[in-house]
Amino acid sequence: MTYDTGNIFAKILRGELPCNKVYEDDCALAFHDIRPQAPVHVLVIPKGAYVSYDDFAANAPDAEILDFTRAVARLTRELGVDLDSGHGYRAITNAGEHGVQEVPHFHLHILGGRNIGRMIDPA
Repeated sequence: MTYDTGNIFAKILRGELPCNKVYEDDCALAFHDIRPQAPVHVLVIPKGAYVSYDDFAANAPDAEILDFTRAVARLTRELGVDLDSGHGYRAITNAGEHGVQEVPHFHLHILGGRNIGRMIDPA
C-alpha cells in the first residue's frame, strides 16, 4: 500500500482539517477520536508519511520512533489510564484490509476509562 497524501490524517497534519488536539511535538500529534469507542479514545499519529506500524518501524528514523513511543507513554499518564493512576488501557493499530485499516496513515488508538472487554471473541 502506498501512502496517500490526501488521507484525512495528512490533511489534519497540514492544518486543512481541524482536530481536538490533546498533544503535539515535533514528531507526533494526538487528538480525540471523532467516534469514541470508550470514555478515553485518543489517536496518536506520527507526523511522517507512514502507512502502517510496520512501515513506521522499518522506515522512520530512530529518534522519531523513540519520540512517538514516549509520546504514547506521556499521553497514557496525562489521560489517567496508565497503570500508576488508572486501570489500564488498550493500544490498537490496524494495518491493511484484514486489519480493517480505514485511514492509510499509521495511527495508534489509546482506549481506556472502562473495561474494554476481550480483544477478540473466540470463534
